[in-house]
Amino acid sequence: MNAKLLRRVSVLSAAAIFLLTACTNEKDDTGEPDLTWGTRTGYESFLKLADKAYPEIRLGFSTYAGTSPTSYEWAQMRGNDIPDIFVTSQVLDPALASERLADLSGFDFIDEICPAFVEDASVDGGVYLLPVSTSLHGIYYNQTLMEENGWTVPADFDELKALCGQIQKAGMAPGLVGTRFNDDSFSAVFNLAKTGWFSTPDGIRWEQDFLSGDASAAGTWEDTMDYVQQYIDIGMYSADPKERSAQDLITEALGDRQAMFCTSMLEVSKTALPDGDQLGMMPYISEDGSKNIYIYQPVSYIGISSRLTEPGNEKKLEDALKMLSLLYSPEGQDTFITDQTLCRLSVLASATAEEDSLIYDALLAQRDGRIFPVTFTHWENILYDMGKVCKRWFSREEGLDTEKCVTILDKLEARELGNEDIKNLCECTADFTIEETAALAGKALGSSVGADAAMIPAATFYKERELGAGISGKLYKGTVTAETASTISPGHDGTYSILTMTGAEAKELAEEGYDLGGDGRPYPYILVTKGGAELEDSRTYEVAFLMQSYTRETGDLYHAREEEGSFRYFLREWLREQQSVSPDGNPWE
Repeated sequence: MNAKLLRRVSVLSAAAIFLLTACTNEKDDTGEPDLTWGTRTGYESFLKLADKAYPEIRLGFSTYAGTSPTSYEWAQMRGNDIPDIFVTSQVLDPALASERLADLSGFDFIDEICPAFVEDASVDGGVYLLPVSTSLHGIYYNQTLMEENGWTVPADFDELKALCGQIQKAGMAPGLVGTRFNDDSFSAVFNLAKTGWFSTPDGIRWEQDFLSGDASAAGTWEDTMDYVQQYIDIGMYSADPKERSAQDLITEALGDRQAMFCTSMLEVSKTALPDGDQLGMMPYISEDGSKNIYIYQPVSYIGISSRLTEPGNEKKLEDALKMLSLLYSPEGQDTFITDQTLCRLSVLASATAEEDSLIYDALLAQRDGRIFPVTFTHWENILYDMGKVCKRWFSREEGLDTEKCVTILDKLEARELGNEDIKNLCECTADFTIEETAALAGKALGSSVGADAAMIPAATFYKERELGAGISGKLYKGTVTAETASTISPGHDGTYSILTMTGAEAKELAEEGYDLGGDGRPYPYILVTKGGAELEDSRTYEVAFLMQSYTRETGDLYHAREEEGSFRYFLREWLREQQSVSPDGNPWE
């Protein structure tokens, strides 16, 4: 199979969107899916379009409804258990993706995508995960106020400095940074670094080495931190003293004309400020003006499992290519852009924007190659603490300067990026099914709270709903980290319940399952007992349940007693005690 196939299927008709009916994997007569698709979240409108264009292609979807979808997607990748069409919000491991996914670089639809996005997605010449749609980020400003004063967006740092001086003389703060969440402060520094060396090949190599523990910030970051200090000195980077949300900061500070600029990684949904002023967005300004840049953040990435390129899967590959051809058509890209997504841009090279739109200048920057991906992936363990330091720096806390911030960055690397003993909990000796994972969760919960048994719902796919209160992810062979444990934890946490019932009642309830929708299509309960004992019909037992994992009627019938306690904490500590776990091991003594 090659690009010639795609040429036969790439002519697509624009179609009206109507309700998605191509849902399989339910216990009815629709049969097995033709393709499995990783997630519907964020793709709802596109899938309606796809169902209209290709009603003959039946799609099945992931059952996952936990709180760590990205981590779970990559756990599936490591376990070689990905769906036919793989969807993720971040590219955590490009090398692994190149092993598990098909190279898309030879297919026609790739020619429709902006070359900058394709280049950023390339791994050793191959393309395995493509951005689906992107959010564009720069620095927000009060456009109406700027025009009334005859001010223009600065072209270089000298012009920015002069403008900030004029703004201060007018009685306003030049620029505020959203500091309610530390990622905005972190991004303010790292985005500005991309106006210089950090977005060059040397910067990319340094980042890879630093995250591997093989490079130091000292000797590399000083010039960048000096430039950040200049932004602070001219009032461009000042911490919001009220620590408002980014949206409130724009509405109140820019809208009330108390400040001109706001630096935040926010995807605004409107450009009209409260008193009628209009919002604008400008780039991060480089020192000499030659590299004034915007930041882009893909909403998600998509790829095709490499198994579809194997003999016998020709029809699956043909169907998958139809889907991607539609996705990267103008009609497909339009499904991700609405009146509420004003910072959203199609990834197509043919993308357009109105000249008076918020993202028009960012679109021009994209065509000039002045748009770079956000720094986030693999920085998660450092981002919060470094963002907190940057927030204090923007507040002009005494003792924080270029040298100190560079030193702190190196200390965080030493503490967070190489400390495997803290992150690793135990070893998993084999792949689990969802039911086996639910049984493991039951042992962890029941033993931690001193119950006689535990009853845990396991996910199956229903198009109308997801199981947020049960186990919807699998545990895979390999090292189990705290992050891994989070992927198999349910969406609800903080309390658990004890229900009192006889052995006969417990077995009957386990047989009936958890009828969340009240429609006779229950999720199966997995019942585990202390010591693996058979429950005696006439004896009364205390049975542990996850938060919100039983119906109100069941709770009333068996006198549910809600208790405080985090299942995620119970699970982490239990796994650490086990040292290793297997589907048929780890008895609950």
